Amino acid sequence: MNCPTYHIPVLLKETVDGLDCRPDGTYIDVTFGGGGHSREILSRLSAHGHLYSFDQDADAEQNVPEGETRLTFVRSNFRYITNWMRYYGENEGVDGVLADLGVSSHHFDAEERGFSFRFDAPLDMRMNGRGGQTAADVLNTYDETALSRIFCIYGELKNGRKLASAIIKARSQQPFDNIDSLLAVAKPMMPREREKKELAKVFQALRIEVNHEMEALEEMLKGAIRILKPGGRLSVLTYHSLEDRMVKNFMRAGNIDGKVEQDFYGNRLTPLRQLGKVVIPTQQEQEENPRSRSAKLRVAEKVELPDQRNTNDKS
Repeated sequence: MNCPTYHIPVLLKETVDGLDCRPDGTYIDVTFGGGGHSREILSRLSAHGHLYSFDQDADAEQNVPEGETRLTFVRSNFRYITNWMRYYGENEGVDGVLADLGVSSHHFDAEERGFSFRFDAPLDMRMNGRGGQTAADVLNTYDETALSRIFCIYGELKNGRKLASAIIKARSQQPFDNIDSLLAVAKPMMPREREKKELAKVFQALRIEVNHEMEALEEMLKGAIRILKPGGRLSVLTYHSLEDRMVKNFMRAGNIDGKVEQDFYGNRLTPLRQLGKVVIPTQQEQEENPRSRSAKLRVAEKVELPDQRNTNDKS
């Protein structure tokens, strides 16, 4: 397995500890990547345990260990975990789900993928290179309102509306096709002292839109709630405020709004119970692994909701 050359896993021990692995349990790593977290999970399983590892990126599949019968690699977006678990006959549920939502350093270093403004390359940014719209498609076809929404919400850019307007004007002269064509428009609009951080937000916004990341994350979280056994664990690493807010709300209330519902008897209809406090990397890990600097780890446990049919009405 080639995970050291792919990226260094963030909070490796803490994230897998959150699963409280049973040796004969069944687990899912929905973000296989270089296989670091999967390898750690496998080290805690017996011959009777099993791990399903998801990744839609063809590059990740090269990191699957040969001859490891306890691991099933699923080349698919993690939004489809319930469908795949049904396909594999895991009808009794699984014991834990792990998600590392960050983009790997491998993607940023692969010039041809278009994830980084450090290189001039086609404006692609697709995690799954087999189909779907590219970043160039977004820049060349979305109207000004849609582009403003992407940059303001997904990129949290204060000048998102101005950037959208500048893009509309620039593409009327020549379509966007490579990273340099985008930088020519975006760079002059960024404060010199914050240029790299602001450009990173532009690329983050486009990547999220291209890969439908927020929709996929919501579907994965809903799926995790459905397929976890009572007492099963959900361990999630987030890297920016949008995804962290969604994960926090789901663990608190079981929905993206974070509003806890109650039944007729006042029982909280919350499918997950948050465990412990948010974990962040130590200063040493942040220095050794820059990818970890914005990481937050949240862990929750699946709970059994009260069965209203068995609740005695003593009124």
